[in-house]
This record gives sequence, C-alpha cells and structure tokens, in this order.
Amino acid sequence: MDTRVSTRRLPDVESVLVAVGFVLLINVVGGLPGILSSPDTAWFRSLAKPWFYPPTIAFPVVWTALFSLLGVALWLVWRSDADGRRLALGLFAVQMLFNVAWTPAFFRLEAPLVALGIILALWAFVVGTVIAFRRVDTRAAALLVPYLAWVTFAAVLNFELWRLNA
Repeated sequence: MDTRVSTRRLPDVESVLVAVGFVLLINVVGGLPGILSSPDTAWFRSLAKPWFYPPTIAFPVVWTALFSLLGVALWLVWRSDADGRRLALGLFAVQMLFNVAWTPAFFRLEAPLVALGIILALWAFVVGTVIAFRRVDTRAAALLVPYLAWVTFAAVLNFELWRLNA
C-alpha cells in the first residue's frame, strides 16, 4: 500500500476562472470569422467536394474542442515564468492571426488558392508554436497536437477543394 501523500494541489478558484476565460476568449476569437463568413453560400454549395469531406456538423464541434484545448494551452504558457514564454506567446498570436484569416479568404473572397497559402503558413506557425510551447510547458505543447493534426487535415481538404474546382 502506498502511503505517500501527494504534494500536488488543485488549482485555486481564481486560476480556474482565468483558465476558463482563456478558453472563452480563444473560442470567441476563433469562432468570429465563421460567423462573419458563412460557408452556407451558393458558391460553396456548388463546389465539388472530395470523398473525405466531413459532415457539416463536424466543423463546429471539432473547432470548439480544439479552441478549448488551445485556450488551456495558452493559459498554461501565460502563467509560466519559464524562458521562452514571450516567444511562445508571440508565435501563438501569429498562428491565431493566420487561423482567423483563413475563413474570410476562403469563403468571403471565394479564393481557395489564397486560402491554401494561408493554411500552409498557419501549419508552419502551429509547428513553431508547438515547439516553443514545449520549451515552456510540455502539457501545453501536447494540447496543441490535435490542433496540428486538424490543420494538417484541413490543408489537405483545402488543397483538394482547390484542385477539384480549379
């Protein structure tokens, strides 16, 4: 029988509230372009879709989960005093700018090739952010891995939408 007492404490209420604030902030920032640039347009409906195009409901569900993970990861890095914290936060901000820019480029401008360039840059900045987060907090980096996987999938999907409709 293990009789050791754990020295890990649960976070205090204020820390939990701040973490929830980060999650809400990232969901609002990440979701805003989807509200302003709806995929429900005649142009988008007319596009040929690849066989692996997910059901429409998958997008808000996946993005909400991913933005929530990003919010927690950002909170972990933000509260750290580790070296590299500023770089990690800066890279996070840059990758979010590219994330937010993709939706209007694709849906509002109806420019899949421009959007492909944006998502490829996003992918590179997400990789950089994962590496930078890992230097600050490995848990934060791990929370970004599903996001990187989804951005990879989204880039392939974007490419196929462009290729099939060029």
